[in-house]
Amino acid sequence: MFELFIVLGLTCGVVNIVLSMIIVSELQKREVKINFFLIRLLIPKYVHQYKTITLQEQGRVGGLFYGWIFSINGALVFVLAGLIARAL
Repeated sequence: MFELFIVLGLTCGVVNIVLSMIIVSELQKREVKINFFLIRLLIPKYVHQYKTITLQEQGRVGGLFYGWIFSINGALVFVLAGLIARAL
């Protein structure tokens, strides 16, 4: 069980990284200045900016936002479940 949870957690982590890159790309298309030196620290800020911009443009939040939230939370939950399964 431990290995399954860890693989699922890592998969969610990879999906989150890909979605983060796509969100940054979408922000660049909308001429939002991106600080690539501190991108790891600022990615939650950029995701929030993406949410705000898409809500203003389309009247609803863009789908990438929900995928990002799901994947980051999934990574946390699966890795914690794997660690708990390993301890048992």
